Amino acid sequence: MSSKVTALDIKSSERLSDKTQAYFDLCEEKLGLVPNVLKAYSFDEAKLRAFTDMYNDLMLGESGITKLEREMIAVAVSAVNRCFYCLTAHGAAVREISGDPVLGELMVMNYRVADLSDRQRAMLDFAVKLTERPAEILEDDRETLRSAGFSDRDIWDIASVAAFFNMTNRVAAASDMRPNDEYHSSAR
Repeated sequence: MSSKVTALDIKSSERLSDKTQAYFDLCEEKLGLVPNVLKAYSFDEAKLRAFTDMYNDLMLGESGITKLEREMIAVAVSAVNRCFYCLTAHGAAVREISGDPVLGELMVMNYRVADLSDRQRAMLDFAVKLTERPAEILEDDRETLRSAGFSDRDIWDIASVAAFFNMTNRVAAASDMRPNDEYHSSAR
């Protein structure tokens, strides 16, 4: 497998600002790698910062949606969009966080066949509908989430995570972004 980052990866690590290099060093320390998506965005530090600020807020910030559930949304949306980068990276995250490699693989293939709670299934059904047919989202869809135990703030977070991954899936496809090789064997 190629370690190719993206056709747009035009900035070498020797030209990174001290702040970005420190962030990449922190990623290397915590994750054992610098995700290729960050390398891809490093050609423009303002875009990199906007991406990481939004990602960190949505995926790591306080929410009624667990970290695992947010990763599951990333995978379900990326499966609809067939985003190789995000299916690989976030499928690995689902495997790691859940401690269940089968769940990670089922999420990548078809979340509908995974052993999910009613809450998780309602959340993913909403995220997928929002991805495939956003004009068809109605109050009934939000009420289904409320009945599954989600607050209106949680619904906002579900929608925001789904929207973020719809955007990143498209950027990854447009730029031929490839996942780090390490994700393929992670948490198996």
